[in-house]
Amino acid sequence: MSAEKAVAGKHALVTGGGSGVGKAIALALAEAGVNVTICGRRAAELAKVAGKGDRIFGIAADVTDEASMAALYQQAEAARGPFDIVVANAGMAGSAPAHKTALADWQRTLEVNLTGAFLTVKPALAGMLARKAGRIVFVASTAGLKGYAYVAPYVAAKHGVVGLMRALAAETAKSGVTVNAVCPGFVETDMLEESVRRIVEKTGRSVEEARQSLSATNPQGRFIQPDEAADAVLWLCSDAARSITGQAISISGGETW
Repeated sequence: MSAEKAVAGKHALVTGGGSGVGKAIALALAEAGVNVTICGRRAAELAKVAGKGDRIFGIAADVTDEASMAALYQQAEAARGPFDIVVANAGMAGSAPAHKTALADWQRTLEVNLTGAFLTVKPALAGMLARKAGRIVFVASTAGLKGYAYVAPYVAAKHGVVGLMRALAAETAKSGVTVNAVCPGFVETDMLEESVRRIVEKTGRSVEEARQSLSATNPQGRFIQPDEAADAVLWLCSDAARSITGQAISISGGETW
């Protein structure tokens, strides 16, 4: 059975679904017949994505706010049933040497990337365990598998996401629920363009030089495309991946092993 047929009719939550990898995941799931609730803080961006398919529904919510996520769950599950799939994708990143990183920037990065991931999946766990079925996928990063200079808070947060995934996989292993992470390298998204802009500003290099410095981290010499991460998530949500749990899957052209 194809991954698409295996997930048809299910209900998924995708955080950070208004752009980038989250948008690609939402579109891929919807195309496979999944009803997809996307969330983010920018209602206009959510509406644009929801307008691309009648199976996508946007709800503005803040992943760092427990009450906001509880309200999202209540609204979405009342309308479309319990979440069978939860994709914790929302994230943000900044850049600075560690000794120049403000405490507020450190705390905000962990709050969005790590605490936000926890608050995204926590409300789904009891129901999934009771139903003995469910798929949880964290969108981490190769920054959850190795270190990068000048992004210490982001690396720490994404390592935390991978650790959270492994802990939940251990808790749920006998339940029929699987918990995994996809760990893309540099993906061609707005977040990548922001990284390029910072490199240009701080080093004086050209845009092309900055892009090449980032793509060179991938042994294939290219940027990952959002749909590549989406395809991996779609597979992890299918019955074909029912024995895959506790895994951090690197989507990086061989940058990490």
